[in-house]
Amino acid sequence: MTFRLRARGRGLIPLMLTAATLALAACADGPPQDGGVRPRPGGGGREGEHGGGGHFARLPNVFLSPAGKPFRARPDEPYPVAAWFAEADTNHDGKLTRDEMRADAAAFFRTLDANHDGVIDGFEVQTYEQTTAPEILPRIETLRAGEGFDPTLDLADQRNTEAPNSSGQRRGGFQMRQPRAPKGETTQGAAVYSLINQPEPVAAADADFDGRVTLAEFEAAADRHFDILDTKQLGYLTLAGLPKTPIQEAIEQAAKRRAAQRNAHQGIDKPEF
Repeated sequence: MTFRLRARGRGLIPLMLTAATLALAACADGPPQDGGVRPRPGGGGREGEHGGGGHFARLPNVFLSPAGKPFRARPDEPYPVAAWFAEADTNHDGKLTRDEMRADAAAFFRTLDANHDGVIDGFEVQTYEQTTAPEILPRIETLRAGEGFDPTLDLADQRNTEAPNSSGQRRGGFQMRQPRAPKGETTQGAAVYSLINQPEPVAAADADFDGRVTLAEFEAAADRHFDILDTKQLGYLTLAGLPKTPIQEAIEQAAKRRAAQRNAHQGIDKPEF
């Protein structure tokens, strides 16, 4: 499914973002963002700098709902897609219906519509992109001298993070490849953290491209999202039946690599009798 984006006010997400930039953005600690689950304190620095984790980049444990609402968790906590599902499944029966998906989108719409005029305008889209869900935009100002990006490198490979080189200096940059997308598609913007491959879910709801997102358009987008995710046409979604987001897959791959390394080290250190 193809989503077209256009400028509205100043709220335009660049279409050539790489997920390397996105991962770096989310690794920067900051104050809690409006519209999302408040992260717990104690996130600390990058994983691998505080012992036990090896030299792996701390991948952002972030989920964006189909409507675009961010849910964040600490690196050692479960991926927060479950937090969204529990919130959207209002009767807590383990099944997310079309009506519940629409209600979930409508609730987030009211959060984004800061002036309560019934539409999300360009300035409110800008607030969403820059404040509510800044993970979908680059944060170039956080780069240190000598840092940059190499989009050809493996996201979960410890050699492509900040491991010291032979001279004891750290390599610049969180040089990470964007998570793999389906053949013929690209993963950028919000799609890195989402169940659906759309770079900017709020702007994408503007069906008539007039620069204003109405509640009806936002709920219609929720219907489209439900149809995309309800692949078996059951009329409801389950948590177990949801696809994994690209960043979720990358987090799981990195965890497997760390576990394999720990097991390998334990095997080497274990005395033989």
